[in-house]
Amino acid sequence: MKCCQEGYNCPVEATLEMIAGKYKALILWQLIDNTLRYNELQKLIPRATPKMLTRQLRELESDGFIIRTVYPVVPPKVEYSLSAFGRSILPILEAMYDWGEQYLLSQGKKVNCSMKRKLDHCCAAGK
Repeated sequence: MKCCQEGYNCPVEATLEMIAGKYKALILWQLIDNTLRYNELQKLIPRATPKMLTRQLRELESDGFIIRTVYPVVPPKVEYSLSAFGRSILPILEAMYDWGEQYLLSQGKKVNCSMKRKLDHCCAAGK
């Protein structure tokens, strides 16, 4: 884990470093109830370039958030899923959503995100 190697002493700084990245939270969210292949993730996060998606997936795997499973078939089949460690970040993602929702509403903006529904389903199942 990079945060421990870099010697962070602040829990907030360590958390932000671990999930920093334009698409990391979206990748984690898409994997809440799913095991997905690269192309499926690419369709679900269309704004991510292939290079950026690959980079973010590698970082999430390296940090232990996701599990990358390679099947020995032709053509190669690779699937991504959340690890137990990855599932531990879900309450933080939900808190980020709640804060962002209140902020958007206070600015008179409409919330247009399906993330809440998925997190409610996931977290309710784990309680």
